[in-house]
Amino acid sequence: MVLELIIAAVIAIVFLALGWFLRKGIGEGKVRRAEELAAKIISDAQKEAEIKKKEALLEARDEWYRAKSKFERETRAKRAELGKLEKQLSERESSLDRKVDILSRKEREIQSRERALSAKERGVRNKESELSRLIEEENKRLERIAGMSSEEAKKQLIQNLESQAKHEAAQLVKQIKAEAQERAEREAREIIVSAVQRCAAGHTVESTVSVVSLPNDEMKGRIIGREGRNIRSFETATGIDVIVDDTPEAVILSGYDPVRREIARIALEKLILDGRIHPGRIEEMVAKASQEMEELIKQAGEEVCLETGVSGIHPKLMRYLGKLKYRTSYGQNVLQHSKEVSLLAGLMAAELDLDPTMAKRAGLLHDIGKAIDREMEGPHTQVGWELAKRFNEPPEVLNAILGHHEDVEPTSLITVLVEAADAISGSRPGARRETLEGYIKRLEKLEEIADSFPGVSKAYAIQAGREIRVIVEPQKIDDQKASELVDEIAEKIQSEMEYPGQIKVTVIRETRAVGYAK
Repeated sequence: MVLELIIAAVIAIVFLALGWFLRKGIGEGKVRRAEELAAKIISDAQKEAEIKKKEALLEARDEWYRAKSKFERETRAKRAELGKLEKQLSERESSLDRKVDILSRKEREIQSRERALSAKERGVRNKESELSRLIEEENKRLERIAGMSSEEAKKQLIQNLESQAKHEAAQLVKQIKAEAQERAEREAREIIVSAVQRCAAGHTVESTVSVVSLPNDEMKGRIIGREGRNIRSFETATGIDVIVDDTPEAVILSGYDPVRREIARIALEKLILDGRIHPGRIEEMVAKASQEMEELIKQAGEEVCLETGVSGIHPKLMRYLGKLKYRTSYGQNVLQHSKEVSLLAGLMAAELDLDPTMAKRAGLLHDIGKAIDREMEGPHTQVGWELAKRFNEPPEVLNAILGHHEDVEPTSLITVLVEAADAISGSRPGARRETLEGYIKRLEKLEEIADSFPGVSKAYAIQAGREIRVIVEPQKIDDQKASELVDEIAEKIQSEMEYPGQIKVTVIRETRAVGYAK
């Protein structure tokens, strides 16, 4: 029993000793690990501190570089600004030096002129003294010669004064009249300027060519046709010269008559769109284009009446107005010119408390005679007056048509306003070109000479007036007579016209046989 107790005690002591040793070993391990962890934390902290320190140094260095760059930029900007200011100051200094030199030169010139004037003034005073002395001597000599008494001298002096007073009074009256006329002209100019400023009509200067676009260059060959039969038929039907050159995808229609040229353009565009181009189709399309042209003329007349606010014009007279769209005077489109004259006359009439509606009507119709002056004899004013009278236009309009070129005395202020508006519209820069009008008249004269011969059906001036193409009636003119007609026309052109270079005369005699298959 004792032995068991001793063994138990020994075992207990052994276990206690083992527990103590185990506890001590575990504690030391924990302490060691804690120390290692603390050392690691301290090491990491030192590393992080080093990194933070380096980052702070880098940021500080970057900030220093940024501050340095900013400072350098600001310094360069300041230097540039200072350089610019220095340059400006230098320029101003140079300018001031030049001005000082100029002022010094002018000062020397003024001093020189003052000296010259002083010398002239002394000379004038000397001459005045000499003149006074001579006048006094002359008066004494005249008194001795005339032997006039003082009363007679007074009477003569009064007569001289009366004559001088009458002369001065006449000059004063003339001056007053001139001032009144100048004031009236100034007020008239103000009215006209006000009207012109409120009227901003444009100018349309017609040319003698029209360009027709083609879908491709192959169409040129179809327009020309086999051996040129299509282009000859087209030129014969329209009287317009067709120019096919190297211009890509385009042909040019040349002719001085804008109506015929527009008909030719419409017909050619229809033929291109249709694709069937042959002599019979060409004549059909030209006829259709002529009908469309009539509609365009009518539409142009209606539009200009609406734009100007003129109503109550007879439809036939309105059609004649539309024809003016295709007529030029010295290169100026007559319809646009008439529209501008209408607006100007209406504005000036309103300024003068006159009837603006009547003034616009007279201005719109003042050149209506130009729509038919090529068909009738006489100036366009007389022709227009007769045409407007036929359609019962008011007397004010008739007088404006007849008198806007001072052919007759104006019976109304409307006529004066139309005359002024006509002059303003025609005299604007670029409005008219006299060379074009002379060119057109030369072409008209060419056609007129050719038409004067018997047997001539149609005559067209083409190639800018370098050729006259004459189509004769085959029943009346045979081949022999056609050859003789060429020489006769050429001889008459030489004797009656002046022109540069030479004019080719071509007489065409064509016979046709037409049949129908049923």
